[in-house]
Amino acid sequence: MPRLDVPMRILGSIFVIAAYFIVLHVNVYLGVTMNLIGDTMSLPYFIRTKSYDVVGMLGFLMVIGLSKLVSTL
Repeated sequence: MPRLDVPMRILGSIFVIAAYFIVLHVNVYLGVTMNLIGDTMSLPYFIRTKSYDVVGMLGFLMVIGLSKLVSTL
């Protein structure tokens, strides 16, 4: 049975790329929300593969995204 975290990581990466475009050209709130969703979708894969440096970096970037999300409300 294939692991669910691999397609989630791929979809999460697509979300992050799309979110970058949306932040720059459409809406900051929507883009940051998409970025947080994409990062959250990617986390299980990196935890399973014990890539704790990536988990730490994503956690740090998610805190920055959350602060931007709160400031745009």
